[in-house]
Amino acid sequence: MPRNITAILLTSSLLAGPVLADDVTLTIESWRNDDMVIWQQQIIPAFEAAHPGIKVKFDPTAPTKYNAALNSKLDGGTAGDLIACRPFDASLSLFEKGKLADLTGMEALSDFPDRALAAWSTDDGSKTFCVPMAAAIHGFIYNKDIFDELGLEEPETEEEFFALLETIKEDGNYIPLALGTADQWESSTMGLQNIGPTYWKGEEGRQALISGEGKLTDEGWVKAFRALSRWGDYLGDGYESQTYPDSQNLFTLGRAAIFPAGSWEISGFNQQADFELGAFRPPVENEGDTCYISDHTDIGMGMNAAAQHPEEARIFLEWLGTEEFANLYSNALPGFYSLSKHPLEVQDPLAAEFLSWRQDCESTIRSFFQILSRGTPNLENEAWGGAVSAIKGTATPEEITAKLQQGLESWYAPQAPN
Repeated sequence: MPRNITAILLTSSLLAGPVLADDVTLTIESWRNDDMVIWQQQIIPAFEAAHPGIKVKFDPTAPTKYNAALNSKLDGGTAGDLIACRPFDASLSLFEKGKLADLTGMEALSDFPDRALAAWSTDDGSKTFCVPMAAAIHGFIYNKDIFDELGLEEPETEEEFFALLETIKEDGNYIPLALGTADQWESSTMGLQNIGPTYWKGEEGRQALISGEGKLTDEGWVKAFRALSRWGDYLGDGYESQTYPDSQNLFTLGRAAIFPAGSWEISGFNQQADFELGAFRPPVENEGDTCYISDHTDIGMGMNAAAQHPEEARIFLEWLGTEEFANLYSNALPGFYSLSKHPLEVQDPLAAEFLSWRQDCESTIRSFFQILSRGTPNLENEAWGGAVSAIKGTATPEEITAKLQQGLESWYAPQAPN
């Protein structure tokens, strides 16, 4: 090889060496394996372009295996620097065990409201261990073709909602509501937690349960189950054995007019439905009432307390609080909305409709996720059965709420009878 070529190659390798040596790779642990392409093609390139020298690898685990796999990695010292955080107790437990780093005081956290931070903070709010990333919003997705065919309009009040369902039922060609009770969770998550905040007044009712000042037998909670109990008349034949995927198929195949939904359905429905989609928010009880939406904290990001690259991991976490990330994530994953205070411009029309409700309505989260489901019986799981009983009519709203209250009183001190 000619000497000048050798010199050039040697010089190039010497120049390249330090750059490669300085590069740091951060690994993200997550359960969102369906987001792999989004992270690889959109989110990570945006971060790396603005932060040369820091590389990011997205390494997800299947959702059902995530908690066990993550705990094993953390215990074995093989977990990545960045940890996707489920809301409330699962992540709080990791923090209390010293597995997640304390992020209190990070500048990024000032970009989020207290309601968002609560999902990844200690009960007293003094310590925060994950940066909030996104929430999902509850409402109703509907088939615009069916609405046009039957001359239907989006309902705003409870009375209009049930009149709408009755009209669809009387027509006889479509199932009014695509919901089944076989899997139980959707009866509560997309039923009770969808319409319920209207009756228990969102955060006011939820916080009253936590403090002990309110009870599940209060009229707002009874009203919520009473409204849900009317849904049974508008579900398809055999709804008792209808699973969540069954309900999705009924709707996307055009056999049902309305799907009680979380905004996480948007991407899938956009791909699967060959009709135009619309959405309306949970109806208010009476015209002029304040509207409430379940704007539930879904995912955050924390740092492994034993991170190999804590400095670079904090740089990434600070980036999660920026307006750039808020809009990038909210558009890359339609139906998942940044929890930050930054203004969002969402391009997908259906996702934008859900997002617009934040401007008009009071936001809350699913009522039993924080603190109230730590004991036995687990209030969240008990509510699943309660919602199913309401829809099937196998127990009255008064009986359901009395049972839930009794269970909560049995282990939660602020609710214990005097």
